[in-house]
Amino acid sequence: MSRYALYGDYTKDLLTFQGMVIFHTNKSEMEFLFPRSKVVRITDGDLGRPVIKLQDHPGMGHISFPLKKSEFR
Repeated sequence: MSRYALYGDYTKDLLTFQGMVIFHTNKSEMEFLFPRSKVVRITDGDLGRPVIKLQDHPGMGHISFPLKKSEFR
């Protein structure tokens, strides 16, 4: 299973929540939700730190997965 994370242009690191890397398994959904952000593929070897699923982030509680893009228009 591939995992994808957001890469911060200013931080030059993967974006985190409370020290956990935010990841999602669907690259196109992540790119849709964050169109101006760089989405990168990550592996366990890249991390070496805890992770949190995008859907488990408190700010994503109002969004259901898998996305229905028609609900956003």
